[in-house]
Parts: sequence; structure tokens; C-alpha cells
Amino acid sequence: MEASITLKKVGKLVGDKTILAGLTFGIEKGSIVALVGDNDAGKSTMLRLLAGLENPNYGSVFLHGLDTDKRRLETRQTVGYVPHDIDLDPWLTLEQNIHFDALLYGIHMEKIQSRIQEYSQALAIGDFLYSMAGRVPQGIQKKAMIIRALAHDPTILIMDEPTAFMDAESRRLTWNLMREFHGDRTIVYSSQFLPEVEAANDRIMVIHEGSVLLDGSLDKLLESTLEYHQFAIEFEELTDELFDSLSGVTTVVNPTKMGNTFHFYGRSRKVFFEVLNACSGALMKDLSIEKLSLQDLLDSAFAQKGLDG
Repeated sequence: MEASITLKKVGKLVGDKTILAGLTFGIEKGSIVALVGDNDAGKSTMLRLLAGLENPNYGSVFLHGLDTDKRRLETRQTVGYVPHDIDLDPWLTLEQNIHFDALLYGIHMEKIQSRIQEYSQALAIGDFLYSMAGRVPQGIQKKAMIIRALAHDPTILIMDEPTAFMDAESRRLTWNLMREFHGDRTIVYSSQFLPEVEAANDRIMVIHEGSVLLDGSLDKLLESTLEYHQFAIEFEELTDELFDSLSGVTTVVNPTKMGNTFHFYGRSRKVFFEVLNACSGALMKDLSIEKLSLQDLLDSAFAQKGLDG
């Protein structure tokens, strides 16, 4: 498949601290790629590099085969970028913010207006278009920033927490619009809202300390955990002695204590009965058994050490 974005040994430093470390990968044209990880993992820096807003200290970023450093004007035309923080001019209307930015790309006024109307209808902000940006809710401003990024008709859309500040209905409308672009525009976004990531991706990249720790479809990432379950047993009293005893069961993985609840993971449901046998008659109040989720996979105990760590 044709790559819209290619990174070759890309690194980014701030002072003597490595923010991104020797990244090499490609992103297929028309795909939706989600970046997840801790707040200081390097996601926002990576997005700014992809958008051509920052240069790597070493390595190269290519958009549609063009080096973003050597062909800056051409590559910037192909990208729409939505930052995490609100950056609209509060003293201009939403429509003016969108309109003026699109004019910088040399887009004809009629096309700008047509796209503003189309996307504002899709995102249900038509009633706010002529309101001062600083006087509307942040979720509405964020949707206006998405429209601004789309107004010059980019082939690559880079979004940092695109649905931040939005309610559930606004998130739904936003991703309905994004799905309409699937296959035509390449979308790379970061999000801390995991239900959104699970529902909207062709590929998930887990970023940890500037490196790609895990990379693949949700099914592929969870494939290695299919045999595992997470368990929770609430006791009348979970003493330190009982916790140590249960943690000593050889098939128990990553045991933790939260109040009087014993949380742990195991490769099969049989682990649960082995733990019960080790309870020594302790009084239980509640229990649960669940399959693993993306959140479990991203937990540092899994991402860094693995289930068998």
C-alpha cells in the first residue's frame, strides 16, 4: 500500500532529553491511526513533526514522498493540524477564524464558504458560526478548529486530542465525519479516551518514552492476551497476611490490593479456583471476572513487562 507518511530514524531532543528516539515507520494512505500513551510519552511532539510544525534533530519525515524539511511549503499544503489546546482568536467569530486561516493557503473564498457550511452542518455548530470564539463553549471551539483544519482540503489530518472538551454527542458527530474520510484522507490522532480509540482506528501505536512500544490493529494487540482474564475478589477484610498468601499463588499475575479487594490477572479461569483454595475460609463479599481491554494492555505492568513479567 502507498504510504502517506514515512519516518526514517527520526529523533527529537529538548536540551539533553530525548523526546523521540530513532522512529522508523510508515502510515498507509487513507488509514486512521491512533496514538496512545502517557501524557509525557512524546505523542504531541510526534504529531507536530508529522504536521511539519517542528523539525527532527535527526532523521527525516516524508509526506507523500516529500521531505518536510526540504519541501516545507508543498508538504504544509497537504496537512490539516488540530492542536490539543484552544488556539482560536477569541475576538473573532468562529467563521472568521476558519476563513482567515484558509485564505493563507490560497483557497478561493467560495470554496472556503462552501466547506465551512458543509462541515459546520455535519458538526452541528451552525448556530455558533458568527459568535465570538471566546464566548462559546470549548467543545464548540474544538469543532471549529477541526473545520479550520479541513477548510483547505488537506489529504492528511493530524489531530491532538480532537474531541477534548466535547460531550458524547459532539464526539459522535466528530467521528461520524472522520469515518466519511476513511480511505481518502490519512488521519493520525492522539487520544486518552480509550473507548474512542477502540472504535476509531485501523491501527494503534502505543508510545512510551519516545519509542513505539506496540503497533498494530486492536485485535492484533489484544491477540497475545486472549487467554487472560482479570479478576477481582472483595473480602470482608483483606489483611496483609491474606494478600501475601493469595499473591503467592504461582498462577496469579500482577496482584494488587485496593481496600479490601484483591485484583489479579490469570491465564485461565482455573486461576480463580486456585485463589479460592488459598483463601483459608476468609469471608468474601463480591467477585468479578472479565476479559482484558485496551486499558489493561496499556497499563505499565503489561506494556513494559508483559503479562508474564
